Amino acid sequence: MVSNVSDRAPIIGVTTYLERAQQGVWDVRAAFLPEQYLTGVTASGGIALLLPPQDPDAADAAVAGMDGLVLSGGADVAPELYGEARHPLTDPARDDRDAWEMALFRAAERRRIPVLAICRGLQLVNVARGGTLQQHLPESLGTEKYRIGGGVFAENAVGISEETPLADIIGESEVSVHSYHHQGIGRLGDGLVAAAHSDDGLVQAFVDTSAGHLVGVQWHPEENAEDRRLFADLVTQARAFAAQRRESVR
Repeated sequence: MVSNVSDRAPIIGVTTYLERAQQGVWDVRAAFLPEQYLTGVTASGGIALLLPPQDPDAADAAVAGMDGLVLSGGADVAPELYGEARHPLTDPARDDRDAWEMALFRAAERRRIPVLAICRGLQLVNVARGGTLQQHLPESLGTEKYRIGGGVFAENAVGISEETPLADIIGESEVSVHSYHHQGIGRLGDGLVAAAHSDDGLVQAFVDTSAGHLVGVQWHPEENAEDRRLFADLVTQARAFAAQRRESVR
């Protein structure tokens, strides 16, 4: 029996990188994303749809078929986008990804599609909202604890702010998170409410419910296979969004 469309799992778009990749005799540029992101979505009841960088003009059409959006981690956001000179240790510009993901986020905002922004994703949303970034935390905060290197995720304690949607999602006042970043939020963007901090005062998460459901976290929840709370929340919000959209066209 074919399931009614109203019963289908929500479709969650997940942004990807474009990187050189080798497979057998092939050495080409290809869409790339760690499997953990996909598992985070599918294990929470969603359907993952990959969104590699492409023409930003296609963003509105892309999000039209989605019920939720994950802005994934990766290279630093170009500092030119928030009006600052490039720090020597800031990653080389990835203009294709910046432009595509900015367009996706703005299209999702217009449609009030639920968004989960992870690490780079949080930083990109902050910049899209007019905020700034600290380009090298070891210099500005005097600590290397957020990126120990070697492909090994650091573990850091994060305090969750009470009376925010994130507190309802996490259900705890403090959590241990997986970190791998050397940049962080400077000035918080318009409409974003800080929802978590580390002990040095760095904003570790934000929320905004004024334009749909938006949660941004500086850590990597996909790396914790035993804790799907953030992905489960996104899928729940996406399912509600899809139901509301179906109701509006009846």
